Amino acid sequence: MNLAFSDEQNELRRTVRDFLDKNSPETEVRRLMETAEGYDPDVWHQLAAELGIAGLAVPEEYGGAGCGFVELGIVLEEAGRALLCAPLLSTVVLTASTLLELGDEGACADYLPGIADGTTLATLALTESTGRWDDPDAVTCTASPGGGAGTGAGSGAGGWTVTGSKSFVPDGQTAALLLVVARTDAGLSVFAVAADAPGVRREPRATLDQTRRQADLTFTAAPARLLGTDGTAWPALQRVLDLAAIAVATEQVGAASRVLDMAVDYAKTRVQFGRPIGAFQAIKHKLADLHLAVESARSAAYHGMWAAAESPLELPAAASLAKACCGDAFVTAATENIQVHGGIGFTWEHPAHLYLKRAHSSRQLFGNAAQHRQRLAQVLLAELPEQPALPA
Repeated sequence: MNLAFSDEQNELRRTVRDFLDKNSPETEVRRLMETAEGYDPDVWHQLAAELGIAGLAVPEEYGGAGCGFVELGIVLEEAGRALLCAPLLSTVVLTASTLLELGDEGACADYLPGIADGTTLATLALTESTGRWDDPDAVTCTASPGGGAGTGAGSGAGGWTVTGSKSFVPDGQTAALLLVVARTDAGLSVFAVAADAPGVRREPRATLDQTRRQADLTFTAAPARLLGTDGTAWPALQRVLDLAAIAVATEQVGAASRVLDMAVDYAKTRVQFGRPIGAFQAIKHKLADLHLAVESARSAAYHGMWAAAESPLELPAAASLAKACCGDAFVTAATENIQVHGGIGFTWEHPAHLYLKRAHSSRQLFGNAAQHRQRLAQVLLAELPEQPALPA
């Protein structure tokens, strides 16, 4: 395992950071929080079409750059640092990964080019009222064959219909393409549904973190297209959820690093009793502990990026380790940042609360720390050799 970045990857980071410094400052984040869309279409077009971000991990035959998850992780880390308001997670991570993991070449040819060039906004609708991402039994949305002509270019005839509800769908209010997980007689399957199709209703969901939008979706015999093989979607979805967990963990590291910088800068400039508060031992220890937590989380996130790109067998353990470690580190960093800033850190005008809200909301996304630690223990215990029984 090599966690060192190449010159090209470092240049990618510099390019993305410069772009986001100019196009996603705090003032722009606050403005987008108040809009119905929750993102700037012009900025998204520049990111996707001009910088090629949306197609980084999309194979070249589908219009992408053919890079791996490491390059995408670099972008996600910088996006988290800037609290980027954009459909990056929903379209580029969830949707593109689901299409590729299902192995439906026709669907990939129809949908991935639009994702790669930024013209198609899409999302994955998996969770329902329980909010569980990791439980296939929680899916009650159903699909029936023979109800329509399918969805999208090249879908052909003999489609399906989807009926049921989905909750907590990332960017569900703006996505044009919905990948809906539904239950058929054969098992769990994934269906492509056009957001403007008859029988689809979307309602924005009030969330703690206004920088990342969610929606509740209702389907009433909505025309749909089966993706992949009927009844075999769950193994592919498990890998997609592992990738999503690493993606969020990488975002969390970028954001945690940013609030650590905020706390250190303030400790250097805020003067109390004639000295910068950073000169006091209590603040020194707090910032040192915070630095250790952030760097440990960064190592876990980078290990997850490497596993996603190079080691599929290690992916489940790496994903759970990264999500648990990075989620806790971000919450700690965001909380301690407010403590270092004192009274001003609690005000609406200061950006500290934006990161605190993102920290708490993202820790719940794709499973919280306790759930991932339990899963990590199960994965590691399953890898241990069977022990001989003790004598009676």
